[in-house]
Amino acid sequence: MTESDGTPDPGTPEPDSGADPGAGTPAASGPKAATPAASGPKYADRVYRSVPGVISGVLLLAVAAWLIIDAVLTGSGRTPWIALAAAPLFAFPVIAYTLRPVVLSNDDRLLVRNPIRTVHAPWASVEGFKAGYSVELFAAGKSYQVWAVPVSLKQRKRATARATRAAAGGDPEASRTTRARRPDEADPTRAWSDQVVDSLQETAERNAGLPGAAGPVTVTWCWWVIAPTLAGLVALAALLATG
Repeated sequence: MTESDGTPDPGTPEPDSGADPGAGTPAASGPKAATPAASGPKYADRVYRSVPGVISGVLLLAVAAWLIIDAVLTGSGRTPWIALAAAPLFAFPVIAYTLRPVVLSNDDRLLVRNPIRTVHAPWASVEGFKAGYSVELFAAGKSYQVWAVPVSLKQRKRATARATRAAAGGDPEASRTTRARRPDEADPTRAWSDQVVDSLQETAERNAGLPGAAGPVTVTWCWWVIAPTLAGLVALAALLATG
């Protein structure tokens, strides 16, 4: 799979709702009201996905659309009907495996959107991550593949070589210390997938104890991908069987 050098979106803090106009005014009588704990700023979801995967999906859909439209307009006999039946059988899996996968994380939970399933994992239920030949999420005693963060062995080998050169002083850019590098800046001595796993692991450890991070892991199926694909398969099989 093609590699990605993407970096996560750090998000934008929401504006403060403003101060209480009655703050600082003493109460005339009655018990003193408890002051709610101050809450920190809220940030938008951090988004992780494979940009090359999205680009390849768009190109595949464009080519398929051109071929199907050409078959419908210029084909004869049963060819237009076969092309129409094959359209959802091709288009929806391409969408599912290239455009749909994404990882979203905020203070409370991690959302992993895979081709045909979506995993909602509160941080308290996340046990860890592993980046081997693919990225895996371990939560509530189960493991889930993370399609949106592909592992590129070629990119990992290139990053390792650059780290070796940096250690020898032969790569000034890669030799920059972590202190000098911004938190959202890509590390040229680490593969992108490994950086994403480190970031998610750090977020899980930091937020697991938050009140909003508790809850069970839920998995939902993407029926808007499954149903049209099966319908196209049935229609194409029927056309071919009656030919």
